[in-house]
Amino acid sequence: MNGILVDSCVLLDLFTDDEKWADWSEHTLEKFSQINSLYINSIVYTEVSIGFNKIEEVENAIEALGIKVLEMPREALFLTGKAYIKYRKNKGTKISPLPNFFIGAHASVAQFGLMTRDLAKCKTYFPQVQLIHPHEN
Repeated sequence: MNGILVDSCVLLDLFTDDEKWADWSEHTLEKFSQINSLYINSIVYTEVSIGFNKIEEVENAIEALGIKVLEMPREALFLTGKAYIKYRKNKGTKISPLPNFFIGAHASVAQFGLMTRDLAKCKTYFPQVQLIHPHEN
């Protein structure tokens, strides 16, 4: 692994102090930050920023976790579109699953692991991505 892309659900667990998942997310971020670089992309940044009033608050929260923000490479954007087409051909019904595809494609192209609780789409459309999830620990 070249690093780990952190999905928004993991950060939202911490930022909202989710009763069920905050402990797992905090422990997993701490564990993997010791031996890997942690990243998010603009999609994750957008999703987690909704709960903040000021950009400085978001920036401080992300910096405090030692997470770097990366722009998405064009290869990942292209792969996102292809995965979405496959999803629709497989009779996928969710109208806006694109954030999951952007995140999975970015992890795939960058050869990152992906820390997430949303496994189904990643396993199906990005099977090459190493997943870090609650059911493995």
